[in-house]
Amino acid sequence: MTSTSHSQLGDVLVLGLGRTGESAARHLASLVPSRVSSVTLYGGADSRPGERSRALELAGVSVVTGTEAVEGSYDLAVASPGIPLDSAFLRSAAACSRELVGEVELAFRESPERWVAITGTNGKTTTTSLTTHLMREAGIAARSVGNIGTPPTEALADRGEGEWFVAELSSFQLATTERLRPRAAVLLNVTPDHLEWHHTMEAYAAAKERAFANMGAGDLAVVSVDDAWCRSVAARCEGRGLRTCELSVEREPDSACAAFLRRGALVVRLDGVEHTLLDRSDLKIFGLHNAQNALAAASVALELGASPERVRDGLASFSPIEHRIEPAGEVGGVRYVNDSKATNTDSVEKALTAFDAGTVVVLLGGHDKMTDLSSLADAACARCRVAVCFGEAGPRIACALERARDASGASLEVLRAPHLREAFDAAARAARPGETVLLSPACSSFDEFANMAERGRLFKELVRRLGEGA
Repeated sequence: MTSTSHSQLGDVLVLGLGRTGESAARHLASLVPSRVSSVTLYGGADSRPGERSRALELAGVSVVTGTEAVEGSYDLAVASPGIPLDSAFLRSAAACSRELVGEVELAFRESPERWVAITGTNGKTTTTSLTTHLMREAGIAARSVGNIGTPPTEALADRGEGEWFVAELSSFQLATTERLRPRAAVLLNVTPDHLEWHHTMEAYAAAKERAFANMGAGDLAVVSVDDAWCRSVAARCEGRGLRTCELSVEREPDSACAAFLRRGALVVRLDGVEHTLLDRSDLKIFGLHNAQNALAAASVALELGASPERVRDGLASFSPIEHRIEPAGEVGGVRYVNDSKATNTDSVEKALTAFDAGTVVVLLGGHDKMTDLSSLADAACARCRVAVCFGEAGPRIACALERARDASGASLEVLRAPHLREAFDAAARAARPGETVLLSPACSSFDEFANMAERGRLFKELVRRLGEGA
């Protein structure tokens, strides 16, 4: 493990019994007795003893389940992402601890060199995967960590010399950082999401901006200037003297560092030196939003030493990741596309731009986050021929689409179905040759599935079965 920090951590508390909490606890247990005196994990009110807790106890961790009332005295508390900052659980832990940080912050303190931070409401996973791909294609050791699936504390054990951590960071993870200083950081967009956790857009945007809080003049901040929230962040970064790469797919910024489209070609300018990479039509990932993701990834890779030629080749070879505008097959002349990762309205609106207007049969629905649907409804009316609304949120989405259709005079056909299986059947019946059936739900999956991946895999299985029966 690469580590430049050997401070004594003392008695440490970990909050959360999921994969992140387990990873943090295991890392800390490996430091007993050299730097850690003891490790105690509180799983939370809904946690119960099981295989994971027993394995942690065998590793020397004291595990407490079924409660959020923390007892004892700790030098450091490490919180799993998703536990609200104003929750009784976190307040109880903070009252017993000298300091409280998140798991990402712990990992950074343990191994603070060579970090890239990538955040935004949408596009984080694609950009993180693509950045890692470009760096590896250029011969630079890199690994994707964070919200993409691998907790960084889990990756510490075998982090190689010179290896970069390309970290996808959610607002939850960033909210509990203090010293995090990436060498390069990306902010793709800020649109309403997770407001039940942050309460206000200002707090949500501020959490995203923490990615840049400790960066210095030699670091690179890649910030979209295509939405108002991000433009404000970019201005503050520039005001602090950061090298700020203005990211845009709407215009050509005139700053010394910029990433943009010029007559359809991806162009990155770093400190006045321009690199024209490839035409966006040569990308295997579709849509204007993916051109933005590619520009962000290319900016980071070039900044960290990748040659323009290797970046160009890497962009051309990168394939869609699972559940993100992922081709799922073609049956009877109809394309099926799995975009199960689209769990908010802005993500769906961006996905719809990847297809010709009037050729999309979209599946919308799932767990209702109670977000505003007006912009989504307008986009569906403009770009879709049919919308099939399903799940818990289905009725509310259908009503919003019908109101927008009737007000605009659009010809959108709105169908209703109770669950994804019935919605898929309705979409398959409605689709015509040359059209696309797109699962892009605008909702989380928890009304019917364990996670969005399970939802996406069912969609792909339904496509496979349809093909077998064709």
